[in-house]
This record gives sequence, structure tokens and C-alpha cells, in this order.
Amino acid sequence: MRRLYELDALRGLMLVWITFTHLPTVLSAYFNPPFGFVSASEGFIFLSALFTGHIYFREAERNGYGAMQRKLSMRTLRLYLYHALLLSFAFFVAVPIAASGTRPGLHNLLDFYFDAGSRRAAVDGALLVYRPPLLDILPMYIIFLALTPLALSASRRFGWKFTLSGGFTLWQLMNHYFGLRIPLNEMGSFDLWAWQFLWLVGVWVGVCWAKDQLPLTRFAKRLTVPALLVVVALLAMRYAIGRGFELGSYEIDFDKWHLGVVRLINFTAVGVLLIRAHSYLKPLSIRPLVLLGQSSLQVFCTHLLFCFAGLTLLGNALMLSGWKQFGLLSTTLFAMLLTAKLLGKSELKAEVTKPAAAQNLPAVEGLCKSIR
Repeated sequence: MRRLYELDALRGLMLVWITFTHLPTVLSAYFNPPFGFVSASEGFIFLSALFTGHIYFREAERNGYGAMQRKLSMRTLRLYLYHALLLSFAFFVAVPIAASGTRPGLHNLLDFYFDAGSRRAAVDGALLVYRPPLLDILPMYIIFLALTPLALSASRRFGWKFTLSGGFTLWQLMNHYFGLRIPLNEMGSFDLWAWQFLWLVGVWVGVCWAKDQLPLTRFAKRLTVPALLVVVALLAMRYAIGRGFELGSYEIDFDKWHLGVVRLINFTAVGVLLIRAHSYLKPLSIRPLVLLGQSSLQVFCTHLLFCFAGLTLLGNALMLSGWKQFGLLSTTLFAMLLTAKLLGKSELKAEVTKPAAAQNLPAVEGLCKSIR
């Protein structure tokens, strides 16, 4: 299971990265994003989809697609309850604080609530239509998780080429031809039409892993030099923007929220280099990161509470004072780690029984071989 722990650690690292980006501290400017046109959000969604595809494809093969759909439905319902609790906190705790007029950052986060009214916000929030900024990743995750049985069934009947092509076509049609745009104050930052494609790719990779059909080493070796060139070029371009270089009409291809195609290329290139350098990254598999990754969604929800706390502390200021920044960061990381320890079972262990985990061992060994 060592390689799974490394994946958990990587997911934990994504959570720390997201936390440093979201909290109103000086670190936000350095982590948003530092490595080119790729962010922790892509890694978090992709790894979550990979685990989902791996776990639930094996469940479908072992106990049937009906059993797989029931288990996914229960997991989706549990995540929906997390979403409902976060919305309740926002409406009953954050809204009264924001309404005072002394917390503009918090008010801007919930401006649709104040414009449309509590009833409309509550109904749209329950239907996953209203997705306030910061609270928008979890509803998107819930929607993708609810539709995953459909994707797995479609891939079984028509093959993954058809399923992935359908997801890619939907993304391109909705954004480039119909010109649909997501209103930030109502439906969150993330364009569902675009991010569903990244989720589909992650599920497909997870299924390939479960089938022991994931030739990572051969794939990475072929693309190492092109990937290195892409990463270096885009990193230089990232820091050239605003210093005499502008993207102009090509900005949509670099956009995070609409998942511009350049971001997918950058993400793939970074992934190739990580696979090639995996032996040097083993020290990252430290227990705190592994624990965070194993309870990733609960930890993610915990960090959101401290984002609200940070905006409350910020008030009308442009930046928190030094000691407040340190206190907010240390308290947030401690609470995230405590949440992981209290709820700390990996999704893989939580979703499969011990006999099933034993059946998964060949697939895990296959992943280890493919990386080696």
C-alpha cells in the first residue's frame, strides 16, 4: 500500500496549498499559483476522481453496477450533508457578521444572498445552483460524484473513447460556441462544463489503474523532454504577465475557472515530471500529509470554516497583522490535522471491506510496477 500512501500525501499537499491560497495572509500571493498555469484545484479534483474511478469500478466488477451505484449514492448523500452544514454556517453565522457592514470581504463572498434574499439563496443552495465562492468546490464535487455511475455505465457500453470524447465536446460546445459563463456571485468560480472533463479523465485513469492497464513509466519516458520544455516555458510566461506581456485574446485558453486548454497541457506536463521524479519525492510521504489526504473532504470543509474566520478578522483592513496571520495559519493547520486524526481512514479503506482490499492488492502492485 506504500504507493497509495504517496498518493494520499500528494492529496494532503494539495489541501495545504489550497489553504495557503484561500486564507487572507501574505502567503496567498505566493501560492496563487507559483508553478505556472496550474493550481492545487486541478490536482485535488483529479486525484479525487482517480480514487473514485479505481474504487467504484472494482466495486462494480465485483458486486455489480447496481451495488456500485448504491454505494456512490450513499457517499454523495454524505457529502451533500457536509455541504448543507457549511451553507447553514454561512447563512446563520457568517451572514449576520457580514451584514454589519464592517466586513467587506465576507459581504462580497455572500453578496448574492443579500441581493436575492434568504429564501432564494436557501432554495438555490439546497439545489446546488447557488454556490458561493470558496463553497463552490464541494457542490461541484457532489454533482460529479452523482454523475459518475452514468459515466462508468457509458464507458462499459460504449467505451472510454466515446465517453471522454463526449465530455470534451460538451466542454468546447458550451464555452466556445454557446458562450455560457458562470456568474461568480451566484454559481461560484468553477465552470462545471469545463471541469467535468478533468473529472472524467481522472475517473478513466482510476479505472485503468484498477485494470492494471496504466503504463506510467513508458508514457512518462516518452514525454519527459517535451514536458520539461512546456513547464519551463509556461513558468516563464506566468511571471512575465503584467510585466510587459499580455495574453490578449488568448486569455480564455489560460483561464483557471473555465479550465483553459493550456492549463490542461501544463497540468499534464507537471504530472509527467512528477512521475519521472517519484523516487526523489518519497520524503514527502510524511504522516501529517498522508493523514490530511486520507480525510481530504472533511479536512477541506474544516479549512473553509477558518477562511470565514480569517475574513472576519480582516475587517476593513487590506491585510492581517503579523501575529494574526501566524495565529490563523497555525490554528487552521492544527484544526485540519486534528480533523484528519479524528476521522482518519483513507477513502480506500472506508469504501471497501477487508477481503475487497486484499483483492485490490494486485492492482496496487501493478501501479507500483508501472511507476517503477
